[in-house]
Amino acid sequence: MTGEPLSGPVHDAVRAVLGRSAEFWPDLVSSLGADAGDALPALWELVWNGEVTNDAWAPLRAKRRYGIPATEHRPRRFSRSRVSCDVATAGRWSLTGRLFAEPGDPPSKPDRRALAEILLERQGVVTRDGVRAEGVPGGYGAVYAELRALETVGACRRGYFVEGLGGAQFALPGAVERLRELRDVGDEEPLVLAAADPAQPYGGVLPWPKRAGARAARVVGAHVVLLAGEAALYVERGGRSLLPLREPEPEWLRTALAALVDWVRSDRGRRLSVERFDGRPLVESDVLPLLVDAGFLAGPRRAVLRP
Repeated sequence: MTGEPLSGPVHDAVRAVLGRSAEFWPDLVSSLGADAGDALPALWELVWNGEVTNDAWAPLRAKRRYGIPATEHRPRRFSRSRVSCDVATAGRWSLTGRLFAEPGDPPSKPDRRALAEILLERQGVVTRDGVRAEGVPGGYGAVYAELRALETVGACRRGYFVEGLGGAQFALPGAVERLRELRDVGDEEPLVLAAADPAQPYGGVLPWPKRAGARAARVVGAHVVLLAGEAALYVERGGRSLLPLREPEPEWLRTALAALVDWVRSDRGRRLSVERFDGRPLVESDVLPLLVDAGFLAGPRRAVLRP
């Protein structure tokens, strides 16, 4: 909690500098244009008032925070108590306002640039629906201007890279080249991804197949098996239920189940104990033999797959 804002020319100057970005002490003093002896007490007054914070513990542990120690002596060469007199100014100083922002508030301007760069690294191709799926406060509008600025300096490209995802798309140059390489590629190998993985587009950039209804979601612990880039099988959180995302057919089910077994046995997945398939008890479905052929162990009520 912060108290009443402190008033004073040095206090206001410190707020103005730290409002633009976090600063180390030498840079802060240089930007203030004030005497260090006046700036340091004002800085610590703002700290105790809850308006300024630091990313290091050293300043709080300093024996003296408002200047060099009163008595100076030369410590032994290898003494552990040999500490620099500027320990009270170590680390980077910043305003605490962003820590107390409401969850739904759009990010501040310095944060928007960092957020735009993170989205490009995570998604490769950033779209309106992709940003919305990330739950970014303010949506696409909060980072659109920063994405355009990154395009201006050549850090990303703007274009229509993926059909059906809107015209305002931004992508890393490497992501665009990889998309071009995939145009002439035939059937891809099956892929198992976490449902909440940014590389898994369904439920975020793309809608879930209609067959999923409301049972599929981007939740932690759930996984999706993709065949040739299309969602085929949904593994619900806990691994007790399998949901086919297309009409169940032995041909594609064998491929999807084999990929799931390989993924679990490669130490990337946990033990699966499947009890239901497509909303019905597994023992009442025709899929149990396919699970056994893939490597599951059949039980009286479930099929178990161990890493």
